[in-house]
Amino acid sequence: MKSLFSKKRAPILGIDISSTSIKLLELSKSASGYRIESYAVMPLPTNAVIENNIHEVDTVGDALAKVVDKAKTKANQVALAVAGSAVITKIVEMPSDLNEEQMEAEINDDAGQYIPFPIEEVALDFEVLREMPDNPERVEVLLVACRRENIDTRLEAIALAKLDAKVIDTEAFAMERAFELIAPQLDGHDENTTVAIMDIGASVTTLSVLQGGETVYTREQLFGGRQLTEEIQRRYGLSVEEAGVAKKQGGLPDDYQTEVLEPFMDAVVQQTLRSLQFFFSSSQHNEVDYVILAGGVASMAGLPELVEERLGTPCVVANPFANMAVSSRVNAMALSNDAPALMIACGLAMRSFD
Repeated sequence: MKSLFSKKRAPILGIDISSTSIKLLELSKSASGYRIESYAVMPLPTNAVIENNIHEVDTVGDALAKVVDKAKTKANQVALAVAGSAVITKIVEMPSDLNEEQMEAEINDDAGQYIPFPIEEVALDFEVLREMPDNPERVEVLLVACRRENIDTRLEAIALAKLDAKVIDTEAFAMERAFELIAPQLDGHDENTTVAIMDIGASVTTLSVLQGGETVYTREQLFGGRQLTEEIQRRYGLSVEEAGVAKKQGGLPDDYQTEVLEPFMDAVVQQTLRSLQFFFSSSQHNEVDYVILAGGVASMAGLPELVEERLGTPCVVANPFANMAVSSRVNAMALSNDAPALMIACGLAMRSFD
């Protein structure tokens, strides 16, 4: 018999640690849908996180404590993600009659043939995906491996902020989960729709290609908004902080648009084209149905129109919160501005409801 007084599950904060900031998101869910309960973004000093690897654990731990305080949340359980470059995924076949313990033992025994690192340096996890269509006695199993050092530095920073790491996910899976909220916004989206998500961060851009809502391809490249900041610094003799503020708030000389911003936007289009070409050359696809821009660069005025014009593919800016209610304690304007950069934090926060 179902209890009428079932204990309410503690919320899990989605926390995305990138090279320039920490983003926090807390969601609740009811019959009417999701609601944003708390959200905050805290900038990180230069070099605290380099290419998604934490280099200054104490600095990140301090920033984590501050972002929780800024969000005014009482939750202390968190979901984190490791970057795709730190993760190895492999789909393997296994007998369908194995229980979880037997499967884990067999995976640990065989892991050496899938993973190019000593097994003691790696954290492993797996998930049964489906029966093999041509053989019900075999199942497809998703194997996920990550160097322990990438996880350990995140756990150390979380512990310094007196938080409890409940879930360690991958950025690709968090992005896939958040895409569930974007899919209904796309005309004609179904299980055959192929979508390319370009997540353009400060220093790393990640292409995730999803078909029918499942990730079929990911690729990272060193490119991002920091290149625009550095060009502003170089051309106008500004500090990093001054260039960052000017990039967001304006006030730069008249030649900024034509000499700096437009070349950068052209570079974004070129990076998108190049990433898609890598995908096309490694798959049976030669087009995608939609391009979705995510990350801090995605909100740049005129960028989605430029991508759509150059690629000839419909392009939209990611907003996973389009159909969500918002708590009165959340700054709705700031949330709207940051929405494209909160896809991973959103996908992590959705782990509360697994």
